[in-house]
Amino acid sequence: MPIAIYMLGLAVFAQGTSEFMLSGLVPDIARDLQVSVPAAGALTSAFAVGMIVGAPLTAVLSLRWPRRRALLVFLTVFMIAHVAGAVTTGFGLLLTARVAGALANAGFLAVGLATATAMAGPGAKGRAASVLLGGITLACVAGVPAGAVLGQVWGWRSAFWAVAVVSVPAVVAVARSVPATPPDAAVPDARRELRALRRPRLLVTLLLGALVNGATFCAFTYLAPVVTDVGGYGRQWVPVLLAIFGLGSFAGVSIGGRMADRRPMWLLVPGGLALLAGWIVFGAAAGDAAAVFVLVFVQGTLSFAVGSTLITRALYAAADAPSLGGSFATAAFNVGATAGPLLGGAAIGAGLGYRSPLWVSALLVALAFAVAGPSLAAQRARRTGARTSSPDDSAAL
Repeated sequence: MPIAIYMLGLAVFAQGTSEFMLSGLVPDIARDLQVSVPAAGALTSAFAVGMIVGAPLTAVLSLRWPRRRALLVFLTVFMIAHVAGAVTTGFGLLLTARVAGALANAGFLAVGLATATAMAGPGAKGRAASVLLGGITLACVAGVPAGAVLGQVWGWRSAFWAVAVVSVPAVVAVARSVPATPPDAAVPDARRELRALRRPRLLVTLLLGALVNGATFCAFTYLAPVVTDVGGYGRQWVPVLLAIFGLGSFAGVSIGGRMADRRPMWLLVPGGLALLAGWIVFGAAAGDAAAVFVLVFVQGTLSFAVGSTLITRALYAAADAPSLGGSFATAAFNVGATAGPLLGGAAIGAGLGYRSPLWVSALLVALAFAVAGPSLAAQRARRTGARTSSPDDSAAL
């Protein structure tokens, strides 16, 4: 793997830390800026929405830029947004800074995926994507807990400063290691790429990725009350279990990166079934502390192994849209990250208890299988020589 891909992973680590770090900072932000806790919580939703909208929008806007320039612009805007957030005294400006940071993050990740997979070569998209997604999982393991500690010791603004500081070496590394021009000399055609992104094969894969990621973040968002109120752990164990989930997710991304290029179905089908079974077992055994400890790691591994493989398959399915394919994969990832917590919160709000997000996660994975079933059947029929209505209706994975 070229060193530039790992430098892109460093930048994604900083951005992933920013995306998830507010989970431990919301009460302090609300108190300092004199807003309600739900209002401060809207900062997280605003970031997610900015990622969904920003991924395709920024990718189109930067379509004719050299990739290094696009990456540097997005990363610099991201860094400036966090400096602005750190020094602001008004909630409105902080909200604006979060949206700006999300748009820049979305653009960087979309262009970064396209850049990394192009530099890695046609047969190593999975390994390249796993490096960038590994930055997100490492943010869950180290960046988010570190942000929470900084917030407790020096206030919530210090976490914003830390993200900006970590972005500085990433800017330098990208400037020095990423080629100044796109890998191909042809200017991308936005209309042609958008037409390619309407193919059923790609759309099904993106939907599957959103469902699996929705299940992941539905459970991850409410993991703290699950382990304390249901599992019987003390509050001091929450960071430990979150870190264990993060370690599992890093292991899952690493496994997915090794298998997504050559043997994706060997991982997706058995891994998806194991993921579904794991959420069901987790929901049933959430009151057993020992089972919770094991399942947190297992489900983190399975979730990101299956989820990262689906993202890689989306990149392969979007081969005719090399510049915009990463943006749609990014958007699908964040649709799941937005919808999953909302569904889990709705289940809790309906009085179903803190186990209910685990059951919602199981339902989302089951729905993914229901969506994938016809595509898998068509793929098997094609392999046995049966005719299908069109090539795009088969092999969605």
